[in-house]
Amino acid sequence: MPRVTVYYTQNCPYCRMVKAFLEKHGVDYMAIDVGTDREEAKKMVELSGQYGVPVTTVDDEIIVGFDAQRLNQLFGTAREGDIYDVLIVGAGPAGLTAGVYCSRKMLKTVILSENIGGQALESWAIENYMGYRMVTGEDLMHKFEEQVRGEHIHLELDRVKSLGKEGELFVVDTETGATYFTKTVILAQGKRPRKLGVEGEERYLGRGLSVCSTCDGPLFRDKVVAVVGGGNSALQTAIEMSKIAREVHLIVRSTIKADEAYVAQYERQENIHTYLHHSVAALHGNAMLNGITIKDRESGKETTISLDGVFAEVGWIPNTDFLEGFLRLNDQKEIEIDINCHTSVPGVFAAGDVTNIRTKQIITAAGEGAKAALEAYDYVARSE
Repeated sequence: MPRVTVYYTQNCPYCRMVKAFLEKHGVDYMAIDVGTDREEAKKMVELSGQYGVPVTTVDDEIIVGFDAQRLNQLFGTAREGDIYDVLIVGAGPAGLTAGVYCSRKMLKTVILSENIGGQALESWAIENYMGYRMVTGEDLMHKFEEQVRGEHIHLELDRVKSLGKEGELFVVDTETGATYFTKTVILAQGKRPRKLGVEGEERYLGRGLSVCSTCDGPLFRDKVVAVVGGGNSALQTAIEMSKIAREVHLIVRSTIKADEAYVAQYERQENIHTYLHHSVAALHGNAMLNGITIKDRESGKETTISLDGVFAEVGWIPNTDFLEGFLRLNDQKEIEIDINCHTSVPGVFAAGDVTNIRTKQIITAAGEGAKAALEAYDYVARSE
C-alpha cells in the first residue's frame, strides 16, 4: 500500500470527504490538522505550494483539494453495468433528500456527485433551517449524509461528463470512465462559485485566493484578508474571518445586500474595513498572493492593499455544462422545470439551486428533492 497523508482543518468538509473516501476503500492514512499546528501548516505550504486544504500526498504524488477523479483512479472501484431505477446527480440538500425518498419507495438508486453536501457545506452558520436554532453547513449535511448511508443507496464520488438516452434508458458517463444505465434521472448538482474575472486568478487559487472560507479560514489566523462580495455569504465570511484574521477588508461591488441579521453582526466587528462601489482590478504576488488593487467604480480611483488572502463570495454558476443541447435551460443556464420538477425531457427531473426556482434556500432544495423523487417514482411505476 502507498504512504498516504492528508493535511486538513477541522471545519473543512472537503477534507472530511477525502478521509471518508480513503476509509471507504480501506486505505490507511495519516491525518495532520494544519489548522492547529502552524509548523505542519508551513510544511504543507512548502510541500504543495498551496495555502488551502485538503492536500493529500500519495507517496511522492501531491493531490490538491478533493479530487474525486484522481482518488477514484488510484483507489476506487467503479459500480456500473447494472440498470438503476433512478440516478441522482448531486449530493447536496436536494440530491440527498431525493435519495432518501427514492429508497423509501424501493427504487434501485445511485447518487453520483463530486462531493457530499454541495453549496451548503460552505455555510458557517445556518439559522433558518427548522429543527435547529443554529447549525453549521457541515454539521447539517453530515446529518443528511448519515440518513442516506442508512438507506439502500449506492453513493459514488465522481463527476458526470455526459447524459444521453439509448432506447428507453438514460446513459450517464463519468470523468473516471464509468457508464451507468437508468430509467429516470434527477438532476440536483447545484452551482459552483463564480470567478472574480481578474487576470491571474487561476494562478493564485489555493495560493492565497480561496472560494471556501470554512476550509481555508484557519490558515489565515492573525493575518490580513479580503472578502469580495456583498450578499449573505460574503458578510457571513467577513464576520467569521474577523474572529480569526487580524484585519478584514470587505470589497463590495455596489451596496451590501444581506439579511438584517448578518448586517447587525457585521456592524459590530471593529476590524472589518468596507469599500462600497469597489471591484478587484488586479491581484499581486509571486508564488503566493500578497496584495490586490481595488478600483472605485464611481471615481475610478485605485487603491492597493497588502494582504495574505482573498475569499471570493461573488455568486454562483449552475453546473449545467454537460446538459447543453439535451434539455431546456433558461438564459441563466438554469434547468427549466414546472411546478412538479419536470424538465423538458420526460423521465428527467430536477431540483434545488440548479433549477429556475426563485428561492435558493437549503430548506427549499430539500423540499424540491422530495417532490422530484416522488415524480420519478410515478414515472417508473407508469412505465412498468
